[in-house]
Formats: sequence, structure tokens, C-alpha cells
Amino acid sequence: MADKSETPRSGLSPEQWLKLRKYSQLLFMILFLVFFLWSRREFYLFPAAGASLKQELINLPLKLDPLVMLAQGLASRTILAGSLLALITIALTLLLGRVWCGWFCPLGTLLDWFPLRSWKKKEPEIPEGLRGVKYILLLIILFAALFSNLSLLFFDPITVFYRTLTISIWPALDQIVTGIEMALYRVPFLQPIISGFDSLIRPSVFPSHPVTYRYGGLFFGFFLSIVALNALAPRFWCRYLCPLGGMLGFLGKFSLVQCEIAETCSLCGSCFSKCPTGAIQTNEVVFCDPGECTMCMACAADCPGGAITYPARIAKVIQQPYDIERRKVLISLGTAALGVGLLESNLVSDAQSPKLIRPPGVINDQLLSTCIRCGECSTVCPTNAIQLAVTEAGVEGFWTPILVPRIGYCDYSCNACGQVCPVEAIPPLSLEKKRKQVIGKAHIDRNRCLPWAEDEHCIVCEEMCPIPEKAIILEEIQVMTSDGVEKTIQRPVVIRNLCTGCGICENKCPVSGEAAIQVSLHQRHFRNSRF
Repeated sequence: MADKSETPRSGLSPEQWLKLRKYSQLLFMILFLVFFLWSRREFYLFPAAGASLKQELINLPLKLDPLVMLAQGLASRTILAGSLLALITIALTLLLGRVWCGWFCPLGTLLDWFPLRSWKKKEPEIPEGLRGVKYILLLIILFAALFSNLSLLFFDPITVFYRTLTISIWPALDQIVTGIEMALYRVPFLQPIISGFDSLIRPSVFPSHPVTYRYGGLFFGFFLSIVALNALAPRFWCRYLCPLGGMLGFLGKFSLVQCEIAETCSLCGSCFSKCPTGAIQTNEVVFCDPGECTMCMACAADCPGGAITYPARIAKVIQQPYDIERRKVLISLGTAALGVGLLESNLVSDAQSPKLIRPPGVINDQLLSTCIRCGECSTVCPTNAIQLAVTEAGVEGFWTPILVPRIGYCDYSCNACGQVCPVEAIPPLSLEKKRKQVIGKAHIDRNRCLPWAEDEHCIVCEEMCPIPEKAIILEEIQVMTSDGVEKTIQRPVVIRNLCTGCGICENKCPVSGEAAIQVSLHQRHFRNSRF
């Protein structure tokens, strides 16, 4: 019997390959975090580089995602130059199998780091047919994309990772660090140290000012549920639900390098418990399904007889009951057509809310067919104005970007959201063009405005308006006070043909609760130009 340390096809032993994989996971997790922090700094690391270069580098992880790029291309009927980077992942999969899932994917790495299965003495029996769910979800996403719908793309693991960091984890860490700093700052001799530390981490790691994201618990709950499924089976998400895993698993069946179990296998069963995705199965003989194998090398490192190898040769494709077949294709096509039809009908879709304010240059229906729900625009917004929709944009617009002026405003000197968007769902406008984009119109509620309702002096909205010609002017009138004294009051008036709807007036309005001046959707954005 061969010694498992013998590796005739490689200079590395299985144990060394296993260590190399763990180093790869750690390295790429760090790189993903670097890309994330870079985008939060608004291109801080390379301030002299061109915007297009920054955009391509910052969005590299998303552009390496073939599911995101293919679905977005089908929905928008366009092929972006950057999306061709996804061919690298496809080529790597055809060469080495589902290596992306086992060596590079940040969500897969987190699932390996939190093996909740170790808390359970016995794992529940899960039908093997459930593996087909990821293929059905993959097909529904792609068929829906043909109908210009990307609603289900929020299941993509890379977008899940980015959204969770942006909306939930990083703001929570920021609050924790801020609380610790404030507590330690009370100690006099620590104050210089805390001040120096704070200047190092802001804005390079955390924002200069605290940020607020709505529904942070909802986003974190979705991520937490993915991790919690590990209690049912190792990498439950990767085995049964991940649509990107389904795509790469399908391609992995045709890969050049595959896990192979020799006839000398002693049937000890050690590899069954070591395989995180349950790719090693029995059907008269022990074999490894390349569509489920993430090339983690754990089985080879643990095999006492060295019966598991990874040869490079064209292998016969063995169809499994849970793989893609005609019935799944038809079910997915019908589901996608029915779902998109319902979304486009009045049965599900509601009239657009007048508070549905989109980022500059965006037309709502065009956004719905291009946005991949990654949340990158929200990450770079310096005023925290861009939030992700939950109910405001209907079912089809779930987790797409909207502006909430009461939280933040569209900065007159910023065009970062368009520059960072990996699929140009938000157009990459120059700063000059962006300043001319009308995203809404401000209107004054005279029943709440202090000068109008209570004859009190307030000119905040006029002072804050960034338009050089001033979209808000002040009209002087004489009013009589309750004690009979006449005084001059300046009342704000909106010049609607100059207003771009940036929302700074609503954001800075001193009235508590709802602002006395609010931005509503501009009529141009109701235009439907999808088909």
C-alpha cells in the first residue's frame, strides 16, 4: 500500500497543500478587506490614479464573480469590459475544479472558520436531492436576468459579503471602538494616546463621523442565518443553496484536475467526515463528485493509505440525480417567468413612492435591470445618504440604492457612487455633469416650517443650498407678533427649476422629526425605458 506522503505528481505533500489552502484563504480574506477599506476611503490609497483605474481595482472581487457578471450582462444586454475578468474564474474552474469556493471565496472561508457542526454530537440526515436547490436557484437567477430582472442576485455570496460588511459589521465595530475610546479618554494621561490612535484609524479604517444604516439587523440576520446553517451540515450554504457554487460546480464537472480515489481504497471512511461539502460518496465504489468538491485537500491529507490523488486528465462526467437536468431547467424557467410577470403586474408592484430618490443619473427601471445589490455605492457615500431599499422600491427593488435625505445628502462635490459602481448601474458621471443631474425636487411644508408656521427666524435651508444661483431664496415680509409688535421675517421659497434635489436642505432642517422641507421624486424618474 502506498504511503500517503508520496506525491508523484507534485513536490508538496497533501498536508502541505492543506496548509497552503489555509494560507490562501487567510490571504484572500485580507485582500477582500483591503478592497473594502479602500473603497471606504474613497480612493485614498492611490489619490493620483485615474478614476477608471481605481474603479477597476476596487471592484476586482465582484468582477471576478462570473454569476454577477453573466446575470448583469443578460439583464442589461451589455457587456462591460471589466466583466471579462470573470473569465479568469471560469478558466480556473475548468482547469482546477471548484477551487474558487475552497481557496478564495470570503464567505466560504468564514463558514470554514465557524464550524458550528462541532457543537452537535450528531448531524441530521439531509436528503442528497437538496443539493439540486442551488442549481434551481442559479437557473432562476439567469432566466430572470433574461427578463431584465436581478431581484434574486442578492443571494450571490460576494454581494452578501460586501453588504454585510457595509451595513452591519463595520458600523457595529465603529461603535464599539468609539465607545472604548470615549471610556479611555476620561483618563487624563491616556488622552494623547487615544487622540493619536483615533487619527490613525479615521478615516483610513473607520469613517470620520458615525454612520447610520437602516435595517442593519435585517442584513446581519440574513448573513447570520447562512452561518447558522453550518449547524445542520458543514458548509450547508455551499452544498445546497449557493447559486455561484452551483455555477462553478457545473463547470467543475468538466475540469482537467479532479479528486480521484484509487481502487486501493481501504474503505476506512475517514474521508467522509473530513470532506466539508460531502463530495465523497459511495455508489458500489467510493468516488468524489467534482461538482461538489472544493479542492480543499482535507481528504487527501487524512487518507491513511494515500489512495486520494488529484491527477490532471480528462475524466468521464458522471451525472448525479441532483445535477442540472431538463426537469430542473423547465421548473426554473417557469418560476422565473411567473415571478417576473407578477412583479411587472399590478398584483405585486405598487406605484412608485414619491420618496424613492435614486442616486444621480439613475432612471429607476434602468437601475433595476443593472444593479447587482452589492452595496458598494452605500460604502463610499461620504454623507451616508445612500441606503439600501427594503420596502420603498417594492419587491423588485429590494436592496437597491436609494437616497434618504434625513440621514444624509448628495454632496455637491462628490461623484463617488458612480465611479465605484462595478456595473455602471449608477452612471460614472463627471463631477460637472453630476452636479446638473436632477434627482428630486424640494418642497416646503408651510405648516411645519418655522418662518411660515410660527413666524420664527430660520434661514438654514437657504444657507445650505449648494447651487450657485441658489435654488432657495428668502422673501421678506412684515408680520405682527402676539404682543402687537411688527417685525420682518424671511421666509424660504424653492425655485423648482433650479433645484436638483440634493437633499441638504432636508438633512439640515432644524425641525425635529420630519423636516419642514423635503425632497420628492422628480417626474422624469418615472419613465420606463427597460424594453
